[in-house]
Amino acid sequence: MPKNEKLYSFLIDNTWRLTEEWYDSIDKSTASGVYASTNPKIIATLKKQNHDFHLHCCEVFIKEEEEFLKDFEEWVVRVAQDEEHLNTPLTGVMQEFFRVEKQYRALIKEFVALHKGDYSEEEIDLWFETVNDTFSKLISWFVEEHQKFAQQKLNAQQEMIDELSSPVIALNDHMGLLPLIGIIDTTRAKLIVENTLEQCTEKEISHLLIDLSGVLIIDTMVAQQIFQLIETLGLIGVKATLSGIRPEIAQTAVQLGLSFENVAIKSNLAQAISSK
Repeated sequence: MPKNEKLYSFLIDNTWRLTEEWYDSIDKSTASGVYASTNPKIIATLKKQNHDFHLHCCEVFIKEEEEFLKDFEEWVVRVAQDEEHLNTPLTGVMQEFFRVEKQYRALIKEFVALHKGDYSEEEIDLWFETVNDTFSKLISWFVEEHQKFAQQKLNAQQEMIDELSSPVIALNDHMGLLPLIGIIDTTRAKLIVENTLEQCTEKEISHLLIDLSGVLIIDTMVAQQIFQLIETLGLIGVKATLSGIRPEIAQTAVQLGLSFENVAIKSNLAQAISSK
């Protein structure tokens, strides 16, 4: 049997031992995220993930690097995207990688002690170097996948927030309602324009009621954006009715020279709906 095969066999025979010793070594009182969980199902999943790691990691001593990393990819991506690990500080995850790396070093020393004189110092040093290089690559790879997925998740949440911040609600007879609430800054105003045009087209809205009664503050740039929205809606065949315009908003629009000539205006939303 090749010398690396003997080391591989020794490591693979001790994978569950590595897992149990690793989990027992975690200080649960100071750990965070998934490592501090008391849920039996989460603990069982965590141990399985750790054991699967060992099944792949041991193969570094018997496989070419390209094949080794290819076979490891599924584990790295799956665990990096795991909800429990996403909710765990990345520093905590890296700390556990380093803890496991120490386990490998200790186990290799144990193997060498059991086979005294069978291996040269150069061979042993190469094994430790392999462990060091492998964990460096795996940690960097995991962090990259973890951050990439976390960013994708954050972007998806932001898109949902943006969409919910300017929802076009379909009423009846191709009529829709856009209730605007809170403070509208320039960035949000642009998103409102984009989302409203898209949603009106998707929902086949031909008449849109835009209610401003919930808008607390509006500046000149935002007022301009709203009127541009009304003009653009007209270009795609959507008639707009404004309701709930506060005096300060009306004053801002007048100061800007924005015309109400082609805009139907109602004092409140109830009037806007009942008049149709």
